[in-house]
Amino acid sequence: MLKLVGIAPHPPIIIPAIGRGELKKVAKTVAGMRALSCRVKEAGPELIILITPHGPVLREGPAVYKSAYLEGSFAQFGFPQIRVSFKTDCELPELLRQETENDALKPVFIGGSGNFSHSRVDHLDHGAMVPLYFLNQEGLDLPGLQLAFGFNSYRDLYRFGQSLRRAADRRGLPYVVLASGDLSHRLIPGAPAGYNRRGAEFDQQLVEHLAGAEIDSILNFDQQLVEEAGECGLRSFIIALGMLDGYAFKSDIISYEGPFGVGYLVAVLEPESTGNFNPTRLARSALEHYFRHGRAPAAPDQLPSQLAQKAGAFVSLKKEGLLRGCIGTTEPVRQNLAAEISANAISAALSDPRFPPLQEEELAALEIVVDVLSPLEKVESKAELNPSKYGVLVRSGSRSGLLLPDLEGVESVDEQVAIASRKAGIEQGETLELFRFTVTRYREE
Repeated sequence: MLKLVGIAPHPPIIIPAIGRGELKKVAKTVAGMRALSCRVKEAGPELIILITPHGPVLREGPAVYKSAYLEGSFAQFGFPQIRVSFKTDCELPELLRQETENDALKPVFIGGSGNFSHSRVDHLDHGAMVPLYFLNQEGLDLPGLQLAFGFNSYRDLYRFGQSLRRAADRRGLPYVVLASGDLSHRLIPGAPAGYNRRGAEFDQQLVEHLAGAEIDSILNFDQQLVEEAGECGLRSFIIALGMLDGYAFKSDIISYEGPFGVGYLVAVLEPESTGNFNPTRLARSALEHYFRHGRAPAAPDQLPSQLAQKAGAFVSLKKEGLLRGCIGTTEPVRQNLAAEISANAISAALSDPRFPPLQEEELAALEIVVDVLSPLEKVESKAELNPSKYGVLVRSGSRSGLLLPDLEGVESVDEQVAIASRKAGIEQGETLELFRFTVTRYREE
């Protein structure tokens, strides 16, 4: 089970023996890293997944260290006597290989035994060593998995994070994620990468997006802004956010400063305790109840706040990776979200005209996905659409068709609108009204 995600900077100068007289200039970051390490210890993990930006950054995919034992020192910073080590969990690499076997983006395993395309790597870079040093100071020396992000698209790295979480969950031990990375390296004149006034703008936006759990905004960052900022941590953070996919989480920005022209952010992203709130579990429970009793289940007397609200929702049923039924409501038509999900799950199983009714013996093989929709927002042109971020509803007269966002194979706005129009029986050239919406997508754990 994922206990928390930590956002950690990695300047060696925050290590007291290295920073010495300069340490007071980074006092907030030092205190922040100590606070983060305490939070990690309190979470009681048995594994640590560490994402660094300073390992081999490959275009093929994230580089995952398979060496049983990794170690390193701060010799390049003049302190060879300060050493850090890390033990790789023996099962996690294979579980990750299995989870990503059919993914478009696969990790590249490096080090250890076996046939790999890259040479053995068994050292720690400073992006990993600095966070590990502070954990060691708290008495934590846990095994886990270290990886470096790949030079891949944000959305692909986010999906990789989802697969990484599934692999870690299958391991069956409580774990934490540490995403190492600094923000802009161009905050002030004389900064390591030169000065750019947009560096501070990037840092401010990223901190605000993390504080507000605005994942879509991070995945759709202005690329020109990112490039001008000269950051090194964004892709680390995105993989970690992919591991939080489906969780409601609270953000605690512990500290931020940039005294040497580089932004240092320390933060904790902690999955919230949701009690009985799990939309996919609710959908499955509704199906099981229907097949046992021939009717939808009664609503619980008390609902978590997330399920007591009203919202449209789609329930998708997949079997062996193929769609087996999908029904939903674009806007709420029932008393709460719990009732919306239960009713739509049963309709997806029995009433999708594209498929024969589901049989009870198929339940065990199903994968259930629940999409909770934001309110519809009318747009004036296709320029305001984005198939990876927004779903679309098209309307012509009394006919309407809907397509959810971020669907495999739907790469352009024109494709998205055309598919939604065909579903509604709307001919090419007819006048359309366009509406967009976002979804919060939940998959079974």
